[in-house]
Amino acid sequence: MASTVKVILGTIAFGIFWVLAVFPSVPFLPIGRTAGSLLGAMLMVLFKVITPDQAYEAIDLPILGLLFATMVVSVYLEEADMFKYLSKLLSWKSKGAKDLICRVCVISAISSAFFTNDTVCVVLTEFVLKIAKQHNLPPDPFLLALATSANIGSAATPIGNPQNLVIALKSEILFVDFLFGVLPAMLVGIVVNALLLICMYWRVLSAQKDEQNATSEMFVVEEGVSLLSRRNSNASKEGINDVVCPKEEETAPLMTEGEENVTTKWTFCVYLVTIVMLVAMFMGFNMSWTAITAALALIVFDFKDARPCLETVSYSLLVFFCGMFIAVNGFNETGIPRSFWDMMEPYSRINHVSGIAVLAVVILLLSNLASNVPTVLLLGVEVAASAGAISSVAAISSAHKKKAWLILAWVSTVAGNLSLLGSAANLIVCEQARRRGYNLSFWNHLKFGVPSTLIVTAIGLTLIR
Repeated sequence: MASTVKVILGTIAFGIFWVLAVFPSVPFLPIGRTAGSLLGAMLMVLFKVITPDQAYEAIDLPILGLLFATMVVSVYLEEADMFKYLSKLLSWKSKGAKDLICRVCVISAISSAFFTNDTVCVVLTEFVLKIAKQHNLPPDPFLLALATSANIGSAATPIGNPQNLVIALKSEILFVDFLFGVLPAMLVGIVVNALLLICMYWRVLSAQKDEQNATSEMFVVEEGVSLLSRRNSNASKEGINDVVCPKEEETAPLMTEGEENVTTKWTFCVYLVTIVMLVAMFMGFNMSWTAITAALALIVFDFKDARPCLETVSYSLLVFFCGMFIAVNGFNETGIPRSFWDMMEPYSRINHVSGIAVLAVVILLLSNLASNVPTVLLLGVEVAASAGAISSVAAISSAHKKKAWLILAWVSTVAGNLSLLGSAANLIVCEQARRRGYNLSFWNHLKFGVPSTLIVTAIGLTLIR
C-alpha cells in the first residue's frame, strides 16, 4: 500500500472517474463520460498520485490505434451494405417466432465477433423491432436476444469489444489462439442463451403471427434499410446520447450502368480488404498495425476526401480511453488493487475448479461495479502472473497464463449481460428501442440477465481451452 494520503486522494480521484463513467448524467456534475474520465485523470496528477510523465506513459497507443482503425473499417462496411445483408437474413424464409429468436441470437453473435458488439446493436436494433412488430410479437425477447447475444459473441475475438482489445495486446495472445480458445464457449453460450429466451418467453413466442402483417414482412425489412444513416459505430461506448437516431434519407437518383459498376467494384474492394485484414490477424500479424493498414487502404481506394469518414469516428471514445488509462494506472499506484488481489489470489488459482469459480465471481462482480475494461486493466496482469506461478515448467506456465487471460476475457464480457447497466450494448439497444416507442425495463432485463449470465458463464468456463 502507498502512503495514507496517496491512498485517500487516489481513491477519491478514481471514485469520481467511476461515478461519471458509469452514470454520465449525475445531477451534481452532468459532464458526461469523456469529461469525467479526463477529470479523474487530471485529479490523479493534481493529487500527485502519479507524475505527469507516468500519466503519459499510461496511455496505451496500440490499443487506441486498433480501436480507431476498427471504427474506420466499420464505417466503410456499413457503406458497403454489410449490415443490410445481415438484416435480410433475419427474416429470410422465417419459420416462426422461435426461429426468429434463434436467428437474432446467431446473427448478432457472429457479426459482433468481427464488427464489435456496439456496432451491431446500433445497426440491427431497428430491424429487430420491425420484425417483432410484423409478427405481432412483444419486442422484449428480441431486444434481449440482440443485446445478450452480441455480448456473448464479441467474447470470441480480440476485436469483438474494447476489453478484448486490451487483453489481446497485453497478453500477446495470437488472434487464432484467442479465437479457438474462446470459440467453443461462445458457440455453446449462444445456444444456451437462445434456449433460455425461448423457455422464458415460450407462451408469447407460441402465439400465431398476424397473417396480414406477415405478408408485408419482407417489404418492411427492405424499407427499413433506407432508414440507416451513416453513423459512428462505436460512439455509444462513450455515451448513449451520442447514438444518432436514424433518419429517413432522401431518395437517391438512379445510377447509370457505369456508376453501378463502380459501386460494385468498391463494395467488393471493401469486403476484400476486410477479409485480408482478418486473415492477417489470424496468421499472427500485429493486430494494431494490421487494422490501421486496412483502414488506410480503404481510405486510399475510396479515392476521395476522407474527412466525412473520419468525422464519424468517435474521437470522444478515444479520449475517454486515454483518461481511463491514466485513472486506472493512478488507482493501481495506491496499492489497493494489489492488496485486494493478494487477499483473493490463494483462493483464485486456475488449477482447481474452486479457484476458477472464485476467480469468475471476482471478475463478474468487479465488471458490474467498476465496468469491464477497468476490471481488465486492474486485474489482468495480476491474474496472469498468478496463473504463471502455478508451475515452474515454462510450457505449462505459458499455458496457464493464456488460459487465465481467456477466462478474464470470457467472464468480463458475459458479465455485461447481468443487468441493463452492465454493458454499453445493452444501453444502446434500450435507448434505440425507447426512441421508437418501446421500453426494455431494468427489471425485465434483470429477470433474464441474471440466470443467463450465471449459466452461460459457468458452462463457458468448462470449455475455455
